Amino acid sequence: MNTIRKISTLLCFLFLFSNCNLVAQKKDKLSSQIDSILKNASPVFNGVVLISKKGKTIYSKAQGFENFETKRPLTINSHFEIMSNGKQITAVLILLEVEKGKINLNDPIKKYLPDLTQSWADSVTVQQLLNHSHGITSLQKPLAFPPGTDFKYGDLSFSLLGKIVANTTKKSYSENANLLFKKLKMKNTFVYDAAKNQNIVSGYINKNGVFELAKNSKITPESLGADGIVSTVNDLDLWNENLHKGKILRPKTYQLMITSKITSQHNFFGKEKEGYGSGIRIIQKETVKYLGHTGLGDGFSSVNLYFPESETTVIILENQMNTEPNLFYASEFKIKNAVLNSNLLNP
Repeated sequence: MNTIRKISTLLCFLFLFSNCNLVAQKKDKLSSQIDSILKNASPVFNGVVLISKKGKTIYSKAQGFENFETKRPLTINSHFEIMSNGKQITAVLILLEVEKGKINLNDPIKKYLPDLTQSWADSVTVQQLLNHSHGITSLQKPLAFPPGTDFKYGDLSFSLLGKIVANTTKKSYSENANLLFKKLKMKNTFVYDAAKNQNIVSGYINKNGVFELAKNSKITPESLGADGIVSTVNDLDLWNENLHKGKILRPKTYQLMITSKITSQHNFFGKEKEGYGSGIRIIQKETVKYLGHTGLGDGFSSVNLYFPESETTVIILENQMNTEPNLFYASEFKIKNAVLNSNLLNP
């Protein structure tokens, strides 16, 4: 009987060992693919990549320079402007106010921004700001379409949302966001402040392989809610772990964030229209369903993807952006496809 138990234990051990070895081989194959993408990238890749699954890092690499003039190399902890990937952070700050009963998503924005004198402030809702279905193109112009009937992406709506957060909390947008980052132990994430030395990597415009320093920041005190967050790949991984596993928002509120009432098309996410929630895209027509967003500006580009079924995160940050729109997110697109075609996304 003891001999049978020993043989059974040995067989179990051999099965587990071979299974673990198979998982390691699949992981190594994906890592080799991404290494090859980064090494042979055209245009050149200059940034940081992190992929994690169920809270454990599967792949991480920094390639290139924080500053092309000094040749200071990037590290896994380098700080990047994440541009429009900050929109989901603003969306979360709004939804936290919804949970407190201080904001109703269906209310007109005039209720929370009483200084707005435009007639459309009485018809555009908070929800429509969150999913870019508001029709606002400028504070000085009439709406491009009736609210809720179409999609028009832009920064202005999230700048207004940042002001709504400030009005309902009686704290600045920066205070609210930085307090949230502190609570989540995101020690390397903060709101951009031009008056402070915040140790951010330099952003560059890539024109035909020539890198020119992006000298004028598009971030202003008014636009912080749209594009004002600085972070690292590890902190954004931590953000995904908290957001998508119910550690920030209540389940019902989180569902509001990832529920689509409008659709839009973005080249990075394919040729078909996909859902847009609150500062986050909802991709359902790929081989695997996932959530994500991109960011571009100031010589920076960013991608943040989350695959719920396998609890996988893909974060890619670059401190360069190409002058040719067809080359935006060139390496990021290839990395996304490598992940989609791998076994990593198996639950």
